[in-house]
Amino acid sequence: MLGAMTDARFEAPNPRDTLDPAALRHPDSFKWTLYPEDVIPLWIADMDYPVAPPIVAALQDRLAHGLGYAQLLGDPALKAALSAKLAGQGLTGLPPEGITFLPGVVPGIYAAVHALTSPGELVVTMTPVYHPFHLAITDQGRRVSGVALRDTEGGYEINWAALDAASRGARLLLLCHPHNPTGRVWTADELRRLRDLVLARDLFVMSDELHADLRLSAEPFEAFAADPRVQSRTLTLTGPCKAYNTAGLGIGAMISHNAALVGRVRAAAGGLMGHESALSVTMWRAALQEGGPWLQDTLAYLRGNRDLLLEYVREHWPWARLHTPQATYLAWLDLRAHPRAGDMQAFLLDEARVAVHDGPVFAHEAHKAQYQGFIRLNFATSRELLQEALARMNRAFGEAGM
Repeated sequence: MLGAMTDARFEAPNPRDTLDPAALRHPDSFKWTLYPEDVIPLWIADMDYPVAPPIVAALQDRLAHGLGYAQLLGDPALKAALSAKLAGQGLTGLPPEGITFLPGVVPGIYAAVHALTSPGELVVTMTPVYHPFHLAITDQGRRVSGVALRDTEGGYEINWAALDAASRGARLLLLCHPHNPTGRVWTADELRRLRDLVLARDLFVMSDELHADLRLSAEPFEAFAADPRVQSRTLTLTGPCKAYNTAGLGIGAMISHNAALVGRVRAAAGGLMGHESALSVTMWRAALQEGGPWLQDTLAYLRGNRDLLLEYVREHWPWARLHTPQATYLAWLDLRAHPRAGDMQAFLLDEARVAVHDGPVFAHEAHKAQYQGFIRLNFATSRELLQEALARMNRAFGEAGM
C-alpha cells in the first residue's frame, strides 16, 4: 500500500537540514548580522531552526484578536499549563501566587539579587557561568563569591569544600541548573548536597532552570526546589525561549512555594520590572500545549549534532578537552593547549571565519584569566553548517601549528 511506504526516499526532508544562510541573515537577526557575511555564527544562544508551526499558528490567530492589554495579573491558562509542567519536575503544590510572569529570565536574576541582598554583600555562584549572573551581582554593587567548577575525567564537578567556604557570610546562591555553559545536569546526589549546604549556611537560592527542557538524555529533570526542605527559600526562574527558539518574544516566570518570597522580590523591582507581552504569553501557551512533538524532534537532531561534534573533536583535536553536554545546545571547549589560546576567539573569527563566545565572558574578574583559551560553541544549526564550521576551525588550527 502506498500509505504504508517508509522508504527514506519518500520521507519529507528535515527542515533543520535545509537551512539557508542567506535567509537566516535577515536584518532582525542579531546572531547572523553582527559579523560579516562570510562568518558562520556559532555564538549567541539562538537555534537556527524554524519556530514550531503550532506557535506560528497561535501567534497569527492572536493578531486577529487585537493587541490591547492582556491578562496583566497573570494569564490563567498559561499558569495552569506551566503548573502542570512544573509538577512533572517535582514542583507540586505551588500556590497560585507562587507564579509570576516576567519580561524575561535575566530581569528575574537581577531582581533576586536586588531584593535578597544589600550593596557590598557576597553572592555565591559557580564559574564558568552564564554571564548575567556576574553582571547582576556587580552591576548592583554586590560582590561575587565565585567557586570554579572542577574539571575531572568524568566531567565538571562542584568543588564542595570551596563552595562551603565561599558561602560563609553570604545570603544568596545563584544556581544554574542545567548548567550553562558546561551542559551539566546536576544529579540527585549533587542536588541533595547542595540543599544540605544551603540549609547549613542559611542561604536563599535563585535557581535558573531555563534549559531544563533541553536535556539530551532520557532521565527526568528534578528541580532544585523539589525538596520541601528548601522550598521556602528558593526562587526558580524559567521560560520558553531556549527550548522553543523564541528569544525575540521575551517572557519568563519566577516561581516559589513561598508566595511571600515571590511578592518580596517582585515588589523590590517595582515598576522597573515591566510586563510580559501579549504575544509572548500566546507563544508560551502554544509551546506548552502543542509544542511537545516539535521539541522532541529538535532534541533528537541536537543529540545528533552533539555526537558529531564530540566525534570530530576526539578524532581531529586530541589536544582539546570537551565533556559530553548533558543538556543545552552549547559546548564548552578547552583549547588552552593551542598556540593561539591567548586570543582564541579572535583567532577563530579572523582565521576560520567562525564566531564563538570567548571563555572569559563566563567568569567574573578574579577568574577571567583562568578561562582564556576556552570557547562556548552553539551547535544548534544544520549538520552541513556545523560540519563546515568544524572544517574551517580544523584548517585554522593546523595552519597555526596543531
